[in-house]
Amino acid sequence: MLNRRILRVKVLQSLYAYFQSDGSDLAKAEKSLKMSIERVYELYLHYLILPVELANAAEVQMEESRNKALPTEEDKNPNRKFVDSFLVEALRTNPALQRKVTDYKVSWSADTDLVRKLWKKLKDSKLYQDFLEEEDNSASHRKFVEKIYSQFILDNDDFYSHFQERSIFWDFEDSDYCINMAIRYVGKIKSTEKYKPLPEMYKDPEEDDRFVKNLFRKAINNNKENSKLIEDKTQNWEVERIAVMDVLLMKMAITEFLNFSSIPVKVTMNEYIELSKQFSTQKSKIFINGVLDKLLAEFKREDKLKKTGRGLMQ
Repeated sequence: MLNRRILRVKVLQSLYAYFQSDGSDLAKAEKSLKMSIERVYELYLHYLILPVELANAAEVQMEESRNKALPTEEDKNPNRKFVDSFLVEALRTNPALQRKVTDYKVSWSADTDLVRKLWKKLKDSKLYQDFLEEEDNSASHRKFVEKIYSQFILDNDDFYSHFQERSIFWDFEDSDYCINMAIRYVGKIKSTEKYKPLPEMYKDPEEDDRFVKNLFRKAINNNKENSKLIEDKTQNWEVERIAVMDVLLMKMAITEFLNFSSIPVKVTMNEYIELSKQFSTQKSKIFINGVLDKLLAEFKREDKLKKTGRGLMQ
């Protein structure tokens, strides 16, 4: 479920924290890195069960309306199309999902006000009214829930702020990624009987865990050597004067070039150029690309690139 881009981001953030601190407790830093990755998966589970929580909030609101002193006909007989949706039921009764929710202690119980606020906004929306009037089929239910995510949850400052307050490990990028992964999952739910396999945290647990640990450790252990390599290719700059994130991104790229035989050179180059657009300055892309190009040329001349497999040197 967590792709290499997300894993690289978490390593980058952990390296930044490590080097900004006294940089002496590697074990503690690795534990924090592992927790930051697990928290992304936990955030995914929060968003994945949110349609169930919205249906629960709707159920509570309908009960309150029925118990009013002078309930209207609509209060007495509300439209339960969303509350009784097959898709909500599929999420609610999915045994694999419920096991994960229990294992990770995922709950919205402390956030009922946030959920109820979202439900009220959704209930008053044109999207909801259109859904109630549409033909009742599985496709319309999937489309409706997907639009809840894309129109009401994605870029929702209330949710972003809320999760950032709850954990230092959650940021905007994590929320966007997890919301889009939730959309992808619910978009493939066909019925309450045939449960779609729930994605695990890692696509390849053993390989991805090794990738994270080695990238983090080797970037730290080879820090002085990598600094010297960068310094030699930026003769008009002292490494200390280069943006911190630029330096970290180049050190991570160098680490991958020299220590990860199964990752193509082009993949590493592209990944860190893209990350520079996200985490550094506007000019970082050109600067980092230029330095890494020079380093790659040197590594090839000195036969330092030990890549296995066709096309990995490109």
